[in-house]
Amino acid sequence: MVLRGFLLIVALLVAAPSPTAHEIPNEVTIFTFLKPEGNRLTFLVRAPMKALRDIEVPRKEGVYQGYIDFERVGPAFHDAATMWIADFVKLYEEGRQLPYPEVAAVRASLPADRAFESYDQALASITGPPLPPETNLIWEEGLLDVAFSFPIESDQSRFSISPGLTRLGERVNVVLRFLPPGGAERAFDVHGDPGIVQLDPRWHQAALRFTRDGFDHILDGIDHLLFLLALVIPFRRLRSLVVVVTAFTLAHSVTLVASAYGIVPDALWFPPLVETLIAVSIVYMTFENIIAATRSNGSAAIEGGTSVTLYQSALNRRWAVAFGFGLIHGFGFSFALRESLQFAGSHLLTSLLAFNVGVELGQLLVLVILVPVLNLLFRYVVAEKVGAILLSALVAHTGWHWATERGSALLEFPWPTLDTALLLTSVRMLIVMVAASAVAWLIFGVLLKNFRGLPPQNLREEPSERS
Repeated sequence: MVLRGFLLIVALLVAAPSPTAHEIPNEVTIFTFLKPEGNRLTFLVRAPMKALRDIEVPRKEGVYQGYIDFERVGPAFHDAATMWIADFVKLYEEGRQLPYPEVAAVRASLPADRAFESYDQALASITGPPLPPETNLIWEEGLLDVAFSFPIESDQSRFSISPGLTRLGERVNVVLRFLPPGGAERAFDVHGDPGIVQLDPRWHQAALRFTRDGFDHILDGIDHLLFLLALVIPFRRLRSLVVVVTAFTLAHSVTLVASAYGIVPDALWFPPLVETLIAVSIVYMTFENIIAATRSNGSAAIEGGTSVTLYQSALNRRWAVAFGFGLIHGFGFSFALRESLQFAGSHLLTSLLAFNVGVELGQLLVLVILVPVLNLLFRYVVAEKVGAILLSALVAHTGWHWATERGSALLEFPWPTLDTALLLTSVRMLIVMVAASAVAWLIFGVLLKNFRGLPPQNLREEPSERS
């Protein structure tokens, strides 16, 4: 019985299909060219054959068993091109989806082939003679080159593409190169599913995309949201929030634009430095909240006190601190924006401003939800002073862990060499930050005159003996 069971298991294992036959590749890179000419748009694609699965490929027999039979493989190439590429790639002309493409030419290439270094070389290779029948190539090691042809109304139209190739691998990178008639080549390096990519966006298309990106980024950025929470805890009235949040907005807008124009150190240690400082900013703001709450009389939050002088002093300090840390957070925003700037086309500044608009819309949404929740919490659940301290301590705990983890990662980088390039970049960055700080001081100096001598609105006076 034991021997019979063992033989049965062996038979099943032998009969079972190879687990690697349909294995999804971990990382796949697709190279493409798009060129409109007259009333046709040519779309060239190079994909690794290992990503084109479940294709019935004719194989050679005999000594060369397992290699592609190039005399009978034509239909298999066509099926792979349509099933894995044409069925999922969508091209648009002036927002109208183009019809299903024609497979103009398809052929296999060897792994070392470099025809896709330029459009002309790639087109000549695909439309040229195929690999000779005696070529020995395993399907999983080859490259499939395809030329698709789309009918268009004019090569002067605006085109866009939805690559839709994420099913080819766990991580899919698509290198798009668009060649408009009479214009410079535009290159895109797309990761995952970017949605519809405008190959030559108008200003409003770029603005809409980057507004959406900014909105999504602030809602996904937990560190930025915790910093915003730390800002809001002591100041939960409209007049206070206008000053503090506007200072934060102005600051991160300045450094975001400066980063996009290259006025930052281009070094590996700079991003982890910024991320560490962002975590430190959260810890600092929460400690300031705790100290202010423990020193206040009566109501814990700064606005809850009855001293106009204390309120004015706290507001002056809070907007300045928010502005200073906003400069650092702007660098953090820029890291998330680096990859997306390729979609701005010729509208870089418009896209940057739109991204900031999206960030502010996200912040406003958070504030609209956060302020009423905090007010209800401090009114019905926990005393304001105790609540402000506890909430700040929880945020500080998270910020402290981030600061230590990111600081440890930062220390793994070698200290930067103080050369001329670093010195010039640092001076330019310092000039921008000092100029922005001077402008902010003038702006908020004028705005805060409206607060001087006036008590905060809608504040309850509470007896100093209340705990």
